[in-house]
Amino acid sequence: MTQAKQSSNGHLIAIITMFFIFAMISFVTNMAAPFGNIWGFRYEWAGMAGNLMNFTAYLFMGIPAGNMLIKYGYKKTALIALAVGAIGLGIQLLSSVVGDNIIVIGGENPTTLNLFIYLLGALVCGVCVCMLNTVVNPMLNLLGGGGNKGNQLIQTGGTLNSLSATLTPLLVGVLVGTLTKDTTMAAVAPLVITGIIIFILAFIIISFIKIQEPQANLSKVTYEHHPLAFRHCLLGVIAIFFYVGIEVGIPGELNAWISRESFEGAAAVAGSLAAIYWLLMLVGRFLSSIISGKVSTKVQMTTVSSVAIIFILIAIFLPEDITFTSPEVKALNITSGVVPMKCLFLFLCGLCTSVMWGGIFNLATEGLGKYTAKASGLFMTMVVGGGIMPFIQDWIGRNFGYVNSYWLVLAMLIYILYYSLIGSKNVNTDIPVDEMVSDPV
Repeated sequence: MTQAKQSSNGHLIAIITMFFIFAMISFVTNMAAPFGNIWGFRYEWAGMAGNLMNFTAYLFMGIPAGNMLIKYGYKKTALIALAVGAIGLGIQLLSSVVGDNIIVIGGENPTTLNLFIYLLGALVCGVCVCMLNTVVNPMLNLLGGGGNKGNQLIQTGGTLNSLSATLTPLLVGVLVGTLTKDTTMAAVAPLVITGIIIFILAFIIISFIKIQEPQANLSKVTYEHHPLAFRHCLLGVIAIFFYVGIEVGIPGELNAWISRESFEGAAAVAGSLAAIYWLLMLVGRFLSSIISGKVSTKVQMTTVSSVAIIFILIAIFLPEDITFTSPEVKALNITSGVVPMKCLFLFLCGLCTSVMWGGIFNLATEGLGKYTAKASGLFMTMVVGGGIMPFIQDWIGRNFGYVNSYWLVLAMLIYILYYSLIGSKNVNTDIPVDEMVSDPV
């Protein structure tokens, strides 16, 4: 086999591996919201607590994860992340069998130990997906050579990410059925066990394959500047913070709204409605993966952020008494129900948010060269927005109305539009970036 062919095979294996990891990220992340509904029925404040813990991990793990890329490379960092993920899911599984009768905080509604075990597991899983995200995004972008091709690979991986994201809340809804105060994590144990097995198998498989590193010997490079010296990277870091809040907040609050208000106890209905949003994200990313080679990232980002703003405004102002009947899927034990038409426009936002993650990352890391790994760590730190902003949105929803909480989403979308039009331009092209030469590991 010629050296060129070996390099091509290593390139392809690396891309396929990153696609698989992309799917694993959403599988773990999207457990938080439906699992939160289980705890939310016992403790009102805990509805978004697991999601908050999951994303809080990004705050303190993002930069260390970027440093791990520099010290250990992409493959070893991914293996460490998979091991951590299996441990995190194991801790969540433990919460279904331990501590339900041990009171940690007393009062009229005493808080039991198993909730805190679950939250610890959610935090550990957050560490896992933070490291995986730190690996997969820059690697796909660099393997594609940046630009439109780099964005195309990220969007293709994102399609698999969305497929996994669509299935997770749907499966939780099927396993839980009717949500009551007596529902516990034991109801979703089969899904958690499945996740543990997948992580272990992924660890074994990736251990035995050779992955071509897109950048080599990063630990020997001298960094004269910081990634935030690039204005488009700094503004992109802020955009990622808001974007993840948008992506998680739209379906998360929709799930909470239908579960708590319109269909109290109908977890399967709420889960299916949220799944439609993630399904549309899959469709959007699939379409973007087709056109990204020809349509620039900036054009895509400007278009989808503008349309999302329109959808949110319609959802806010459309009268709640205008309704439609959600579909029934007997095979998945999903019952139909009459829900506000507002939900339809919230679903449609999935088409728009689908391309934002890859688009922002692509724009913000364009031209960074050797600073890409460090920048990726910064981006992962700001993913904490997916815990903070939905937590704030849920507080607004519970106190001022669930529909009114989407004003926060609107404000964040306006910033995304600004970044797409103006903030994403690289005005620091005078900073040397010294591109790296790749070699196999």
